[in-house]
Amino acid sequence: MRYTIAEDARPQVKLLLAATLLSLGLWIISLFVPLTSYIVYPLQLFATFIHEGGHALATILTGNSVQSLTVSPDGSGMVWSRSTGWFSQLFISSAGYLGTTAFGVGLLAWMRYGRSSRLALFLCAGFVGVLTILFGFLAPIWNLLENVTIGSMFFTILSGTLLTAALAAIAYFANLKWVNFALAFLAVQSLLNAIFSLRDLFLVSTFTSGHSDAANMAAATGIPSIIWVFIWIGLSIVFISIGMRVYAVTRKTNVDDSLFVDPK
Repeated sequence: MRYTIAEDARPQVKLLLAATLLSLGLWIISLFVPLTSYIVYPLQLFATFIHEGGHALATILTGNSVQSLTVSPDGSGMVWSRSTGWFSQLFISSAGYLGTTAFGVGLLAWMRYGRSSRLALFLCAGFVGVLTILFGFLAPIWNLLENVTIGSMFFTILSGTLLTAALAAIAYFANLKWVNFALAFLAVQSLLNAIFSLRDLFLVSTFTSGHSDAANMAAATGIPSIIWVFIWIGLSIVFISIGMRVYAVTRKTNVDDSLFVDPK
């Protein structure tokens, strides 16, 4: 199916193209200049919080309990939970990668329909802040630091606090154009991190037998982990296609262009 960009979507599309080009540019440069990877390091940590937040939210929605949520300096993360039942394990294990993709697509839809970018960044800040307080600090304390080290809990609290403060500061203090660009950049980074993480999961599932969400799915269902990787990749492509399709539909009411123009 051939997609065309709706006239009223072009301001958002320009932002997405700029954010995408910058993201890909930074990724390519980091292959040759390793130190540049630190530029996007906070965004990698943000994506990890979203990924682990998907696991935590799925755990709560299935009536189970989260014991801890940790984010490591290398960008990996872990959610320990008590869950029972085949469906709970399937839903919780799938919620990380698919949740990150859905989050990025959700930001795309938010932008497309002209919602407040400042509000979106405040909501992102609040989400990371709640994850940090409830599952990065209170839950591990309540469970007597089971499966959690002091170092990992400290880094989780530190990174979560800094991310929350940075997102809130951008939302409150930044020029509107930069707020809109920051939201577009977050959306693109979330989608790219989801794709790259699935690529890494494919390699892990193919060449090793280490712990992963796909391995958890294999243990719960008996279906090989590599099959679950392909299922998640397929679903992620569907989600992203839906997000792109949103931009091809002309709405009856025009988007408020003032959201994408600096009032100053």
